Amino acid sequence: MDSGSPGPALRRVRFVLAYHGEAYHGFAPSTGVPTVAGTLSDALRRITGYDVVLSGAGRTDAGVHGWGQVVSFTLPDEHDLDKIVKSLNSMLEPHIVVRDSRWVADDFDARFSALWRHYRYRVLNTPTGNPFESATSWHVETPLDLRAMQLASDAFVGEHDFSAFCRRPKQSGPSKDAPGPSMVRRVISARWSDVGDGMLHFEIRANAFCQQMVRSIVGTLVEVGMHRRRAGEMTGILRASSRVMAGHVAPPHGLCLMEVGYPA
Repeated sequence: MDSGSPGPALRRVRFVLAYHGEAYHGFAPSTGVPTVAGTLSDALRRITGYDVVLSGAGRTDAGVHGWGQVVSFTLPDEHDLDKIVKSLNSMLEPHIVVRDSRWVADDFDARFSALWRHYRYRVLNTPTGNPFESATSWHVETPLDLRAMQLASDAFVGEHDFSAFCRRPKQSGPSKDAPGPSMVRRVISARWSDVGDGMLHFEIRANAFCQQMVRSIVGTLVEVGMHRRRAGEMTGILRASSRVMAGHVAPPHGLCLMEVGYPA
């Protein structure tokens, strides 16, 4: 027998995930704390006996949810994806669910192949809270001016430096005084809608997002809705490129990664 015979061929897999972020310290693996990617990787290892390296379309922060998060990884093609998904969902429900799975081209990468990401932030604007919405929306008691918030949102569409709305990554060592990564992002759309019963949705789509960008934008726009800021200030805040110019960061539990777009 030829002991050097090749093993099963490796192929790329694409999963679409939904998860409740409350139980996790973000998406990306982190030593000593539960994360979405870490939990999924561990489960895949137990089911397949294969160590996978996940690539995720969005590195959601601690407490942020996902409905359309996309991950990719390599797996021997001898595996039955339907059976893997059934086992995964049995192990990980209700906190993590694989909504879709498929074999994809070898050059597909959930992060680098993505054209855009779409996030939704939910604000419950009622005098009293709702226990059934408290884990997935930010309760704001003060009545909000939706028209002013939408007017302010228009300033974000297009390509801008979002340094005023992003948390800059910490740098250390010899490179700590070097310029940080670019915070320039291209926002495709940004809009508010009233979906009824006091629930407001902020939808934003961009080619990419930097850390805390959506939550910082929402926190600032809510201040506009409270008439603590003017809608016309947004352009000046963007141009200032200073984090101190923007408003408070909205809490993470109102934010959800809804969809990721890829070439047809």
